[in-house]
Amino acid sequence: MKVLPVDPVHPEPARIAEAVDVMRRGGLVAFPTETVYGLGARALDAAHVRRIYAAKGRPGWNPLIVHVSGVEMARAHVVSAWPATAATLAAAFWPGPLTLVLPRAPAVPDEVNAGLPTVAVRVPAHPVARALIAALGEPVAAPSANRFMHVSPTRAEHVVRSLGDAVDLVLDGGRCDVGVESTVVDLSGAEPALLRPGGVPLDQLRAALPGVAFVHGPRVEDGAARASPGMAQRHYAPRVPVTLVAHGDTAAWQAARGEAGPGHGALVFSFDVGGALLGVKLPPDPGEAQALFYDALHRMEDAGCSMLVMEAPPEGAAWDALRDRMVRAAS
Repeated sequence: MKVLPVDPVHPEPARIAEAVDVMRRGGLVAFPTETVYGLGARALDAAHVRRIYAAKGRPGWNPLIVHVSGVEMARAHVVSAWPATAATLAAAFWPGPLTLVLPRAPAVPDEVNAGLPTVAVRVPAHPVARALIAALGEPVAAPSANRFMHVSPTRAEHVVRSLGDAVDLVLDGGRCDVGVESTVVDLSGAEPALLRPGGVPLDQLRAALPGVAFVHGPRVEDGAARASPGMAQRHYAPRVPVTLVAHGDTAAWQAARGEAGPGHGALVFSFDVGGALLGVKLPPDPGEAQALFYDALHRMEDAGCSMLVMEAPPEGAAWDALRDRMVRAAS
């Protein structure tokens, strides 16, 4: 594995060109997006896509997100039908942390989306991701750059520790700003449906497209194909047990810490973290808390915490993405 520092605002063309050369030769490139680091391969080459699954230990029933430079690339290579709802959401949130599930074009191999007739596609906002796709000139399939079901990477060092030499090149563009995965909206059915909360909150989606429905906590059994990643009961999880306590429930917090013992890590909003091997207090702003969440989980693993005790976030749609990740980590 080679780690190549790159300017996150004005990525150096020579470094992007090196990454493109790796991908054209069938290699895997980890790169920053505004959400988390992605593990990229050429999306329209089935053999290259299979390398992503092998590197992550990811089962074939769990699909990938295809990253494109814009609506034109999506419609030319990835999507076979472009409904008015897609035009509305793309105009409002692309480039950005929103993934749309749409009927797929024939060029998209079965490996990308578990053999389903749909494809998950988004336009990333991060300058490095955008430069990479533009220089390659074709769509990039890219799930999070980590072992399957483990904590997603928001820094290049997280990628290195998780995947090691399974990755050919890592473009190190610093910490990801959003810090959780993209919101996923399925537009392939009769009504738009939120499959995964993420970087675009539900209230913002509904401001642009009022009909978006969200059934909290959609789950799909392992082994069954699903239209979007991030729909498993357990996901985004550290390698140690996690206990999740309701926001502000002091009695439950004290009981959980007593059971966890002195080697636990504590991730909180309102409680005292004294006595924890590593304690992290998240800020009251949902965007800032999201940006720090995965990094805090990686730090707790690195510190050798034997168990993690987390306080759930407050109620409200702005906290849906973080609440979703905490629930899945504790499942």
